[in-house]
Amino acid sequence: MLLAQATSYIAPEIQSIPDDKFNEFLNSKELSPYKFSLENLRRYKPHTLSEKEEHLLALHTESCGSAGRIFEQLNDADLKFGIIKDKQGNKIELSHGNFRVLLEHPDRSLRKKAFHQYYKEYAEHANTLSASLSASILEDIFHARARNFNSSLESALFEENIPVSVYHNLLQTVKDNLNPYFEYLELRRKALNLKELHAYDLFVPLIKRKHKKIRYEEAVDIIAEALKPLGNEYVKILREGLLEKRWVDRYENKGKRSGAFSWGCYRCPPYILMNYKDEVEDSMFTLAHEAGHSMHSYFSDRKQPYHYSHYSIFVAEVASTVNEQLLINYLLQNTNSREEKIHLLNKEIDEIRTTLIRQTMFAEFELVTHTLAEQGHPLTLETFKTEYRKLLNTYFGEYIYIDDELELECFRIPHFYHAFYVYKYATGISSAISIAKRLISNDRSAQRRYLNFLSLGGYKYPLEQLKEAGVDLTTPEPIQTAMLHLKDRVSMLKQLLIK
Repeated sequence: MLLAQATSYIAPEIQSIPDDKFNEFLNSKELSPYKFSLENLRRYKPHTLSEKEEHLLALHTESCGSAGRIFEQLNDADLKFGIIKDKQGNKIELSHGNFRVLLEHPDRSLRKKAFHQYYKEYAEHANTLSASLSASILEDIFHARARNFNSSLESALFEENIPVSVYHNLLQTVKDNLNPYFEYLELRRKALNLKELHAYDLFVPLIKRKHKKIRYEEAVDIIAEALKPLGNEYVKILREGLLEKRWVDRYENKGKRSGAFSWGCYRCPPYILMNYKDEVEDSMFTLAHEAGHSMHSYFSDRKQPYHYSHYSIFVAEVASTVNEQLLINYLLQNTNSREEKIHLLNKEIDEIRTTLIRQTMFAEFELVTHTLAEQGHPLTLETFKTEYRKLLNTYFGEYIYIDDELELECFRIPHFYHAFYVYKYATGISSAISIAKRLISNDRSAQRRYLNFLSLGGYKYPLEQLKEAGVDLTTPEPIQTAMLHLKDRVSMLKQLLIK
């Protein structure tokens, strides 16, 4: 807060420089290395206030985000989901941590019990959750209007220079291509031999299979083979990093946090934190994913000066998801096991379902609720539930029975307190699928263009960076490619389930 207040004068002062003088500075030898950064800063001129007004907004920094912090305390500390029992009478304390695990349980009655009890707690706090989400949305609108944006969407997308048309293109293109997803839902219902499919039936495995152990060194070998379309240099650097240069803190230890992430500092070796487990197949995918981030940083640091070395969130997930796409394609191509193929196909379909389709639905919910508030409509509990059910009907069609509790799902999504963020997951996986398909086709230019993309860091805007890799998100094509890929995978799964 103090830093924001102390530096609030900088942007207005730079913006006040006359255009001819500013251009003179840009073309000077001393400032030419910073030309892109300065031009980007200049974009903010219509949205930069006077020094006094900027200082006033800076005073709001501490209270800004209060709605999100209230949600975090309620959701993470205060909500108690109680105890459920399995068929053997064993007591299970329901929590955020095991809710998803329970939805994968083969016992449908246990899944149903977990689902209803989990959302019962949200129902009991629905008015509070509605008020906090409404407050967050109104805060977004305040900041957008204070800075002279036409909408909160335009305000949120401005930092990465994304036109609002890209957002609308994503929503429309996904909705125009939902039939393969509906086919998958019907296929899942039949495979599970159910009269009707519920939300608590979406995560249970379609087939029983033996879990095979994959040692860390073996996983690195598999990943290296899968990533060969990226070229010898990429694979060599990655193998050395994962095996010899100790990029990965992979052993579980007392006090070590769960989850995984990639980190580092400029031109230092990347650092990956994770707990690799031989018996958990997802560990290999997590390693490939985080290695994608690390290699993105490696190439960016090597090519760019410090001030352009940091890439945006918009492109960050592309590099990690390309690796996952190449890995799952390699595994599918190198197994003759029907059970393994069914497992891998369902895994990939679920990834597209949750990352592309589900996040697009979330993105549309954000747009709808912000637009309603901007038009002066009050955001009540019933408004949120009604609008969310409309979207559930659109994105699930008639293929899932929508339990009333599912209307409350909109109150448990932390990302809604960081408005217009989730669409980046959908554009990220769509971009990654498009890039991976070109790489797999042995298009030499695709490899060169992708490695160049990884080297751009924060130089150029995200959409321009992706165009370097052959992806144009201003058109429907990348989203259509991803949905056609889903169609192909559903068709393959259907053929295997028929056998």
